[in-house]
Amino acid sequence: MTTTTTDISLSPSAAQRVAAIAAKQAKPAILRLSVEGGGCSGFQYRFGLAETVESDDSVAQTDGVTLVVDPVSIDLVRGSEVDFVESLGGAAFRVTNPQAASGCGCGTSFAI
Repeated sequence: MTTTTTDISLSPSAAQRVAAIAAKQAKPAILRLSVEGGGCSGFQYRFGLAETVESDDSVAQTDGVTLVVDPVSIDLVRGSEVDFVESLGGAAFRVTNPQAASGCGCGTSFAI
């Protein structure tokens, strides 16, 4: 059963970026966030476009774009917001995770 959740959110700027990428690749506007072991702080975020929403995914929607998170990863990112930021250092999806006790300088890995 797919669960629409308030456990995670997608900012309007991230939704706009996902929609643009999905349109260029002729794919559905579905962003999958997962957490894997590794990185310099213990866990790392992985982003990718998804073809479908799995039945056990947690789902958040913003401006017609869907963010999906698998059941294992949602426990590590509950309460987070996925944003898209552009700076002098480049452009990237960024997760603001209130559960992260520490993170690395590049913002792609974290520790709980």
